[in-house]
Amino acid sequence: MEKYTEIFIQAYQSYAAYLWREITFQSQPFWKNYFWMLVAVSLLFFMLEQLKPWRKEQPKFRKDFWLDFFYMFFNFFLFSLIVYQAASGVVVAFFNDGIRGITGFDLQASNPMQHWPQWAILLTGFIVRDFVQWWVHRLLHASPRLWRFHQVHHSVEEMGFAAHLRYHWMENVLYRTIEYLPLALLGIGLHDFFLIHIFTLIWGHYNHANIQVSGRVTGGILLGAAGLFVAMSSWNLPWTMDLLIAAGGAFIGAAFIGPYMKYIFNSPDMHIWHHAYDIPKERAAGINFGITLAIWDYLWGTAYMPRDGRDIRLGYPGVGQMPHDFVGQSLHGIVSDGQASEK
Repeated sequence: MEKYTEIFIQAYQSYAAYLWREITFQSQPFWKNYFWMLVAVSLLFFMLEQLKPWRKEQPKFRKDFWLDFFYMFFNFFLFSLIVYQAASGVVVAFFNDGIRGITGFDLQASNPMQHWPQWAILLTGFIVRDFVQWWVHRLLHASPRLWRFHQVHHSVEEMGFAAHLRYHWMENVLYRTIEYLPLALLGIGLHDFFLIHIFTLIWGHYNHANIQVSGRVTGGILLGAAGLFVAMSSWNLPWTMDLLIAAGGAFIGAAFIGPYMKYIFNSPDMHIWHHAYDIPKERAAGINFGITLAIWDYLWGTAYMPRDGRDIRLGYPGVGQMPHDFVGQSLHGIVSDGQASEK
């Protein structure tokens, strides 16, 4: 027990020091500073929403904008990653010690991914995490008890990028508990998790943003960025070659992947229907559960986009009973009576 207590305490101490370095610009290089990257990404989407809004009549500072702005930092830094950092070392050590004690086999020491290039580790970790999250998301809708917590996210009545991270803190507990063990046993460390988390953060902002972008543009940006990342992280090439590889990736993404992007990745067009107030009875169990990838919804038959959903009503029956403050929403599903639990 002393071993696990020490791991837990050290994890908290190291995370506190890390977060302070991030906030005070001590992290190098700057592009790996995830705190200010969150700020920069959020500002970018805010500007895009002002320059070319999809719902033009929606206020620039939509309903509950500042509440959602606080949620971004609470769920991304003050809770989500603290839980991952502090709990991960303890749980992995406990699980691995148990397997080794019973079978004599060391899962972590025998993990073949230790020798993979970083891009392959990140790609595997991203796909595994997104698949696990898709099933957790379905569970949040299928379980009446868990739906009470998930109602906080569905209480958004005017959609915008910051709505992405408005969700109950119990969702962090559920998601991290279920997704974390396969990632940790695959050898996904905190740094790798951060990179995956940043990518899904950007895509989550995009899914909820009040913008609409063509598949060719998103395909070009995605493969261009992927090409640049692989070139910079895997090969020691001149910067001109890095840019050339990125340009080649952007061309391939726009020309060949672009037409299929909205079947592979989630998008505002698709995700808006997940938040629809009125859902057909035959779809009462929920639709469009994809977090980053849309492909799971097409494979399991939960994809649903009957028409342009730009101006559909958002929320759920009973949404008016949801508190409009952080404390009230944090207690929702714990001390509330369940009167607004119908989907």
